[in-house]
Amino acid sequence: MTRQLRQLRETSATHTLCQRFQAVRDRTEFLVEPLSAEDMVVQSMPDASPAKWHMAHTTWFFETFLLIPNLPGYAVFDPTFGYLFNSYYEAVGPRHPRPQRGLMTRPSVDQVLAYRKHVDENMTTLLMTPLSDEMSSLIELGLAHEEQHQELLLMDILHLFSLSSLKPAYSPRWPKDMSGRRGHFKPLSAGLTEIGHDGDGFAFDNEGPRHTTYLQSFEISDRLVTNGEWLSFIADGGYHTASLWLSEGWTLVQEHGWNSPMYWQHDENGWKRMSLRGLEGIDPSAPVTHISYYEAVAYANWADARLPTEAEWEAAARAGLLEQVDDVAWQWTQSAYSAYPGFKPSMGAVGEYNGKFMVNQMVLRGGASVTSPEHCRLTYRNFFHAEKRWMVSGLRLARDSRQPGVVDPNDSEFARDVVAGLGAPVKTLSPKYFYDAAGSDLFESICETAEYYPTRAETGLLKGIAGQIAASIPAGAALVEFGSGASEKTRLVLDAAPHIAVYVPIDISATALNKAARALRQRYPALTVAPQVDDFTRVLTLPEEADGHTRVGFFPGSTIGNFTHQQAVDFLHRAHDVLGENAHFIVGVDLVKDEQTLVAAYDDAEGVTAQFNKNLLTRINRELHADFDVAAFDHLAVWNAEQACMEMHLVSRRQQSVTVAGHTFRFAAGERLHTENSHKFTVESFTDLAARGGWSVSEHWVSDAPEVALFSLRA
Repeated sequence: MTRQLRQLRETSATHTLCQRFQAVRDRTEFLVEPLSAEDMVVQSMPDASPAKWHMAHTTWFFETFLLIPNLPGYAVFDPTFGYLFNSYYEAVGPRHPRPQRGLMTRPSVDQVLAYRKHVDENMTTLLMTPLSDEMSSLIELGLAHEEQHQELLLMDILHLFSLSSLKPAYSPRWPKDMSGRRGHFKPLSAGLTEIGHDGDGFAFDNEGPRHTTYLQSFEISDRLVTNGEWLSFIADGGYHTASLWLSEGWTLVQEHGWNSPMYWQHDENGWKRMSLRGLEGIDPSAPVTHISYYEAVAYANWADARLPTEAEWEAAARAGLLEQVDDVAWQWTQSAYSAYPGFKPSMGAVGEYNGKFMVNQMVLRGGASVTSPEHCRLTYRNFFHAEKRWMVSGLRLARDSRQPGVVDPNDSEFARDVVAGLGAPVKTLSPKYFYDAAGSDLFESICETAEYYPTRAETGLLKGIAGQIAASIPAGAALVEFGSGASEKTRLVLDAAPHIAVYVPIDISATALNKAARALRQRYPALTVAPQVDDFTRVLTLPEEADGHTRVGFFPGSTIGNFTHQQAVDFLHRAHDVLGENAHFIVGVDLVKDEQTLVAAYDDAEGVTAQFNKNLLTRINRELHADFDVAAFDHLAVWNAEQACMEMHLVSRRQQSVTVAGHTFRFAAGERLHTENSHKFTVESFTDLAARGGWSVSEHWVSDAPEVALFSLRA
């Protein structure tokens, strides 16, 4: 790298850090704007701090750890502030007692704001100087520290205002938690998985080291428990049934008279809750918040479930199973807060940040409505004592996998997804359920129609470049195909690369997978074929036959276009986790082209695609005891130019009702059931998508018209 280029990059990084510093500091002052000076001085309980103290303490961090040691000639704003606004850093010196922070009427709010301005001006000067990696990391830590205090500030204000007989609103415009359906359990299979931060970007020290852990198979709810579900727990005597509670929790219930979540109150008009918008009615469809670990465990026992471990939570979040991950409430796990294997606290005062609290606390995962923007990560480990309720805490349920032979088809993932999709405001079904045995055969027939160009175009392209792809695959590698189907195109790669040792086809259809595996074993007797029946979008581990081999991913067929762009990014991240370090991934995409060609490909003259689409209803009838009149629905394929996406729908010919898995759904005449998206790309748009997913494009190839492309990606 040239010196000039290096200087340009350093200047750009400094500019970005300056902008981030100012944005975080400005947000703190934005959050206190609705508060009066009186609001900002009061401490409502020993766990809380006055808003004025939060503003000063976060400023003290930058002054103490960055300006004093690193900015020559820096003038300390007020020497007494080091004592007043230290929190718990023993190495820095004595401090004002925490329970007495509310007694500090001096310095005034105006003096604290002047302190912030003084430190910010000097930090701007420091940020314009060459920064060592250690200093940059410390600045990032200071900003993350301030974002934590922004969240604490809001939670402390809520507690303070809840004690007022006026029940004032912090802000009537503070957004409400989104209402929605109840959660459905999603399964995740057993196996080894990696959790913890991988070292890319900022993280707190307690989020690492990244390490391997084994998970038993389990199920986890995709959404948080709702207020309505909690009301059922209350009505069923949940707060009065000792058998549901851990002993310490039951003692707290008796001592404090708990009969509902914190901030709930009951009068002749029913239940209300205190929020940042003031006192308001309970929304039964919104997630329950402000519950202790003990309450979460009691509810889980009542619901015949349990809390997830933090490893289960992280694995499920990485697999894309979870909704309401970080925008509603921190979620209790059953994991005690302790060090990961290999954890070592940093030297000096900064080492006191997390490590010394690793006892007698429980881990919460996710994020909350009060969490600062971009502050959350899937590896974030929040922690509180089990009895605390004043933070924005909720729960999602988990349970051990159902025992073999005890399967209710109406409680399967298929049933839950179908019921949820038909009950949504816009009826939708996942395209992954197209591929039962009949659907797989129909898709093979689609590929043979005159109009469906993607398979022919990609196969022709693969034939021409198979040698180049084979040359990039190391000897003895394991080829891992996501959504393998009949593995037809894979044979072109296997023929060109006899040095591949293991082939791992992953598909949700056991019938199609086993049929393809038998054929491949006959054709390639020296090849180890290790099929895996799994939802390839969630796979966490591979068969043991792939252990010890370099892994190369293969994802042809433009299936990645079936995802939303965010789902595609999430999938690319998960594929990297499965394939490992220095991964190589070959991905096929369909390119944007004229509308006539696109629509014809998804609505062939022979009607095979229509049969394929309608077969989904036939499968639902067969497996979920539904009563769809398949003939009462028409196949529809449309080009959505704005989204660069082909859409498939089933359109109801008339007004009708359908029963599925014990639930009744109504269709209006002309109402659409959305069954598939197929996004199309340009070379530039897919390169950008791949980058968002953690990959760079090392090479790409485009077919003759109608164009499809294959991309060679490197981690």
